[in-house]
Amino acid sequence: MNAMYKIAVMGGRDTVMGFKALGLDTYPVSDATEARGIFNKLTSQDEKYAIIYLEETLSKTLAQEIARFTDKATPAIILIPGREGSQGLGLTALQNAVIRAIGTDIL
Repeated sequence: MNAMYKIAVMGGRDTVMGFKALGLDTYPVSDATEARGIFNKLTSQDEKYAIIYLEETLSKTLAQEIARFTDKATPAIILIPGREGSQGLGLTALQNAVIRAIGTDIL
């Protein structure tokens, strides 16, 4: 039996609430401790998330946790800009993944 994978969005309340209308699981967080706890829950073996969209502002706080999934197929951790706009961290992460995969930056 195949497990049905889900998609989660985690970040500030203003960032994630628009995704709720799309049917995605949303996790608004207000501080680093809460973010770490929710991220660890979402990435546990009990959960079946294929993709976790993560607000860029949380990436520094969760750097160690995110690093555990860099070379794993699931969940894919994808950085998205917050309300304040992009910090360029999502593009940098994508470029690094491309370099790891093919050995050169084609972006």
